[in-house]
Amino acid sequence: MSSLEWAASALQAFDAVVQASEGFRGREGQRRMAEQVANTLGAATLGKVDDEEAAPPVRAIAVIQAGTGVGKSLAYCAPAIALALARNTRVVISTATVALQEQLVHKDLPALAALLPQPFRFALAKGRGRYVCQQKLERLTGMAGELDEEDEEEGGYDLFADEQASEAAARATRPAHEVEARLKFYSGIAHTLSTGAWDGDRDTLDTPPAAEAWLPMAADAASCSGKHCPSFSQCVYYERRKALVGAQVIVVNHDLLLASLGNRQLPELDNSLLVLDEAHHLPATALAQFGCRMDLGQHAWAERLARRAVRVGVRFEVTEVADIPTHAAQMRQALQDTERLVMDLYGDTLRAGLDGPAARGPARARLPLGALPEVLQGPLGRVAHHASGFLEALRVIANALRAEMREQPAMARKLSAMYAQLGALAPRLEQMLDTAQLLLRDAAPDAVPAAKWFTLEVYGDREVLQAHASPLLPGATLRHQLWNKVRGAVLTSATLTSCGRFDFFLRESGLHGDEAATTLEVPSPFDYAAQGRLIAVETRADPRDAAGYVAEMVQALVRDLAEVRHGALVLFTSREQLRLAVEALPAALRPRVLLQTALPRQQLLATHRHRVGEGLPSVIFGMQSFGEGLDLPGKLCESVFIAKLPFAPPDDPVGEARAEWLRTVGRDPFTELVVPATAIRLAQWVGRAIRSEDDRASVYCYDRRLVRTSYGQRLLQGLPPFALTTVRAGEPAAA
Repeated sequence: MSSLEWAASALQAFDAVVQASEGFRGREGQRRMAEQVANTLGAATLGKVDDEEAAPPVRAIAVIQAGTGVGKSLAYCAPAIALALARNTRVVISTATVALQEQLVHKDLPALAALLPQPFRFALAKGRGRYVCQQKLERLTGMAGELDEEDEEEGGYDLFADEQASEAAARATRPAHEVEARLKFYSGIAHTLSTGAWDGDRDTLDTPPAAEAWLPMAADAASCSGKHCPSFSQCVYYERRKALVGAQVIVVNHDLLLASLGNRQLPELDNSLLVLDEAHHLPATALAQFGCRMDLGQHAWAERLARRAVRVGVRFEVTEVADIPTHAAQMRQALQDTERLVMDLYGDTLRAGLDGPAARGPARARLPLGALPEVLQGPLGRVAHHASGFLEALRVIANALRAEMREQPAMARKLSAMYAQLGALAPRLEQMLDTAQLLLRDAAPDAVPAAKWFTLEVYGDREVLQAHASPLLPGATLRHQLWNKVRGAVLTSATLTSCGRFDFFLRESGLHGDEAATTLEVPSPFDYAAQGRLIAVETRADPRDAAGYVAEMVQALVRDLAEVRHGALVLFTSREQLRLAVEALPAALRPRVLLQTALPRQQLLATHRHRVGEGLPSVIFGMQSFGEGLDLPGKLCESVFIAKLPFAPPDDPVGEARAEWLRTVGRDPFTELVVPATAIRLAQWVGRAIRSEDDRASVYCYDRRLVRTSYGQRLLQGLPPFALTTVRAGEPAAA
C-alpha cells in the first residue's frame, strides 16, 4: 500500500470506532487530529534501508496541540494502532505521568480493543528498577548461606550498598534495632512474594517503601546476570518483558523512553511508530536524564569495589586485575585533591549558602559559562583517566564471570552473587566517569557550554561535596539522542504553544528547523467565553515586593474563599505563601481547607470529592505539582485561585547557566526563555478550571503583572478566551 492508502485506511478505522462507540459524539477537532496522525505516521518510512542507491527514508513528525475536551487519546490511538497492524509494526506510546499510563492501559486501550476489527495486544513497560530482584532479596534475608570466608571478611552482602553517598553519610552507624527492623521488613517482603500475595512490582505494594529500603532489593542492569541467574525462570522483570515481546502497543514513560535509547529495551524507533503524550514535559525530562553528578568526598565504595574486583579477577585469572588497585588508589587521591581545591576556590560561597536565611537545600557554587578553573583540570583529568581504566578492567572481569556461568551452571548461584556484588557499585563508577568527562569538556568558541556546579550539604557532622554537570539545551540533546533515530512520531499535549506560538516548544524539543516536523493546533470544543471567567485581581503592592505582596494577596484570597460554595483549588508558587495563607485563615474557613503538604495526594482528593458530594465547600491548597494532571470536573472545581504567576524557581542552576549564556550572545533570556516557559505552566494551571462542556468556573489571578505588563499580554494570548474582568484587591468580582 502507498502512504496515502495507509493513511486513508487508518482514518477509516478511527471513523468506525467513533461510530461504534455508544453515546460518543463525533468532534470535528478530534477527527482533524486523527487525520493528521494518520497522514504523518502513514508517510514515514520504516525499517532499515540497505540499498545505498535508494532514496533516503522519509521522516514524518507531527506536533499537535489538542485543547482540553478534544479527546486526543482516541485521536492518536485508533489511527496509530490501525497503521501499526497494517504495517506489521508496533506503537510506543510515551507519557509523563502514571495517571495517564493507567488511563491508557486500564481504560482507553481495552475499550479500543473491543471496537477495532483486528485484535491487538498492549502492555505497560516499566523500568527494571520498579521490580524486585529475587536474588538480591534472598541475599538480604539469608546472606551467609552462599558467601565464602573472603566474602564474610568483606562484610557480606551490604544491606545499604545502593544508598546514595549523602544518605550513607547520614547513616554511617546504624543502631542495631534499625538493622533488625530492616531485616524483618525484607523477610516480610520475601514471604509475600513467595506466597503469591505480591507480584514483585513496587507500585502494587499497599505502601510503597522508601527509596532507601527499596533500592537494595530492586532489579538493576548492572548486577543482573540475565539467563545465567538461578532465579531467571521466576524473574518478575523478565516475565513482564515477555508480555512486551508479543504486544503491538507498548505504553512507557518519557524517562524510560530516553533511558532505553540504544539498549534494545524497547522496539527500535526506526521501525516502529512513536506517540509522545504530555509532550511538553519532554525537554525537562531530557535534561534530567542526561545530567550527571559525583561525590567528591565519600568514596570508600571505590575501595570496596576494587577489593571485590581483585578477588573475582584473581579467581578467574583476569590479567587486567593487576591494574585495579592502582586505578582505585589514584582515582581516590585525585578525588581528594579535587575536593580540597574546590573548597579552596568555593568554600566560602558554599558555607555562606548553608547559613543563608533562605537555605533549604544544598548550598551551590556555579561555574560561570561552564568554565572549569585550570587548577581543577589536572585532578579531574586523573579522575576520568583512572575511572575509565577501572571500568575497562571491570568489563573484562564481568565477561569472564559470564563465560564461567555458561560453562559451570551448577555454580550459577555463587557466580551470580559475585556478579551482583560488582554490579551493585559499578554504576557509581560509570556516573563518576560521565561527570568528570562533562566537567572537563570545553565548549568551542561559538558552541553552547555545559552547566557545571558544586553543591555542599551537611548530614550530622559530615559535609557532602558533589560535582554536577548537565547539557544546557534540551533541544540539542534530543536532536542528537532521539530524533535522529525516529522515523514516524506524534507529539501532543494540551499545552504545546506558548503565547499562542509553537516556536518555544519546537526549540526546546529539538524540532525547530526540522523539515520533517509539522504543527497543528486543535482548539478545545468548550465555549470558554460562556463557561468561564478570568478575574485579574490588582494588588497595590508590587509582586516583586515579596513581603508586601504576599500579605495583601493573602488578605484578598481569604475574602474570596469565603464565597466558595462547592469545590475550589488554590495554587501557590512557594511553601511560604501557602504557610502564610493558612495562618491567615479565620476559624470558620479552616475546616474547609485541605493541604497538599498534609495528606497523600489520593487521600486528599478522595476527601475533597466526598465533601463536595455531601454538599459541603472544600478548598484544596496546592503547590505547583497540583497545577497539572488534576481532573476535577463540575462542582469539584468551580474556582481556581492563582496566588502568583508561576515563574520558574530562581535557583535552578541549569536555568541560570542558560540565561547567562543567552546574555553573552546578545539575547534576552526573560523574553526568550522565562516568559514562554511561564506561559505553558500558567496555561496548565488555568486548565484545571473547565474540564467538560457542562462546567462553569472562575479563575482568579492575584498577580497584577498579568494585565499591566507587555509580557502579561503575551501570557494572556496563551490562555483560553475567558471573559476577562479586572478588579482591585478587596473588591468583589461582578457575578
